Amino acid sequence: MSLEKLLEAAGRPVEVVDAADGLRPALNVCRAHSAVVVKLAGGIGPAEVGAGLAGWRRTLVVQDSGELTTVDPRDAVTRRWTAPDAVLCLADNEFLRSNDGWALPDDAFASRTHVLGAEVRAFVLARLAPRPGVLVWDVLAGSGAVGVECARLGAAVIAVEPDPVQCVRIIANASAHGVDVRVEESELDAPSLPRPDAVFVGRGELGAVKASAAVSAKRVVVATESVDEIVPARDALQAAGYEVEGVHWTASRLLDSGFAPAVPVTVLWGSKK
Repeated sequence: MSLEKLLEAAGRPVEVVDAADGLRPALNVCRAHSAVVVKLAGGIGPAEVGAGLAGWRRTLVVQDSGELTTVDPRDAVTRRWTAPDAVLCLADNEFLRSNDGWALPDDAFASRTHVLGAEVRAFVLARLAPRPGVLVWDVLAGSGAVGVECARLGAAVIAVEPDPVQCVRIIANASAHGVDVRVEESELDAPSLPRPDAVFVGRGELGAVKASAAVSAKRVVVATESVDEIVPARDALQAAGYEVEGVHWTASRLLDSGFAPAVPVTVLWGSKK
């Protein structure tokens, strides 16, 4: 069975990644896209792909000795394979990304409270640098606007939010914008999650900032509206080995009747030295 036949079996547009370039980037493409073919490499087989997709709703089609076998990722870990050379990873639903830009209007997201403003969100996205092959954590995600935008730019996303009502909103917002976001309804339990490339902390709670900084992602971005949280958050990032910068955002939007001030926000971002 050729690779072309495997692509044909997907029945939809397919991303193709080579595990020889690294398992983590290949897994993150599988986590972010609805149909991905992983060309296997030495030491990386269906078991490794299946283990890395725990927590995502995926089905694997393994090309092994010319035959196609459909398995759950958990079964791929325990099954004995003969000579697998490629794995097709399929999402339960086909997610389609729109091409209508980024930093969407605030009212593009359902929210119980205000969404991080589009102007600030654009800056946060620039610091997070989401793209295919990257995993982003959206911690204290709220309505998940930042995580959804990261997913629209091709990143794999895990949204961590303890409020069950907000978790429902994250799912609704992801669905509305045609992306797949894994939602963890809990406080951040970093050891149980795949290691991220970038982390966004949507509120400046010190415990969440410390836990996020401890995983040593390349980039950590923190947004806070409370001035009392700025210095502790900065110190926590610096203590974890990050070079920290920050900016205080105040903006006014043009309306028919004049300008309306937005809620001031301080954004801190740390980069690994």
